[in-house]
Amino acid sequence: MIGHGMMGQWHSETLATIPFCKKHTIVGRRREPTEEFAKRHEYLYATTDFETAIANSEIDVVVIASPSASHAWMAKKVLEHDKHLLVEIPLAMSLAEVKEICEIAQSKKLILGTVHPMRMIPRMRDLRTRINNGEEVVRLVSTAFIIKRWENIGATGYRRSWTDNILWHHLAHFVDFCLWLANSSVADVRGFMSPKDPRTGIPMNAVICAEMLDGQTLSIIGSYAGHEQVFEELVVTDKACYRLNAVDCTLKIGDQIETLRHESEDCADVLRNFLQSVQEGTRPEITGFDVIPAFQFIQAVQNQWDESHGESI
Repeated sequence: MIGHGMMGQWHSETLATIPFCKKHTIVGRRREPTEEFAKRHEYLYATTDFETAIANSEIDVVVIASPSASHAWMAKKVLEHDKHLLVEIPLAMSLAEVKEICEIAQSKKLILGTVHPMRMIPRMRDLRTRINNGEEVVRLVSTAFIIKRWENIGATGYRRSWTDNILWHHLAHFVDFCLWLANSSVADVRGFMSPKDPRTGIPMNAVICAEMLDGQTLSIIGSYAGHEQVFEELVVTDKACYRLNAVDCTLKIGDQIETLRHESEDCADVLRNFLQSVQEGTRPEITGFDVIPAFQFIQAVQNQWDESHGESI
């Protein structure tokens, strides 16, 4: 396990429930918190030496839950050592590197999975099945993600050594969800991101709109400048409106309100499915190749921002 932030913690808790897995090594940036995490989650070893850890012949699988900007180079190193690999979102922070990582895994016949947990929401999986069977038709998918992140502190309250990226990290969840549910090809994408904020050094807001070849409309907004947490998806079909709220874990359909499980359970299903695939030598539910369309979409928005602002993030 590479990284012991929120996702490293969630994945470690899931691993404790999988009898055919052994938690071998946790890799972190600083020795003391890494050792404390190893003790708490019963890893055999704790280290700050990434290279030595992934070279260990006793390790079969690596999970990358480190800072987003490190995912690509770490993924390539892990695959060079012939380990099966699960990478937290984003797989990389450029389309070119996403494709490169997929090609390396394919050439080495290694299993490459990615953590896109919104694909695992049971009620949305049921809806997608109906859509794919022609029983229901998507008209609109609109999502919103808003948090307060003026300081470089993550969801667990831990002060980070790295700066987040609203487009490639958080909005990648929603872009992939929209494309997965719409099940159509993109006709046009228009993205708008604010200039770099002088306090944080990154764009704090983004709005993305897309038209699909089958006529659906996608709308994705995100902000790190919020005063409260918003994590919502609205899906409009020819049969109903589905309103998901991940903050209070509810799904509203008309007058009916259902309670949904926490998103950590969706992440757990991704990990369980991936490890089962490794054990059986089968294709996991979400591979690197599956999410290339989402990163093509994101790269188009990034290119628009770069051209408009004359620089890269």
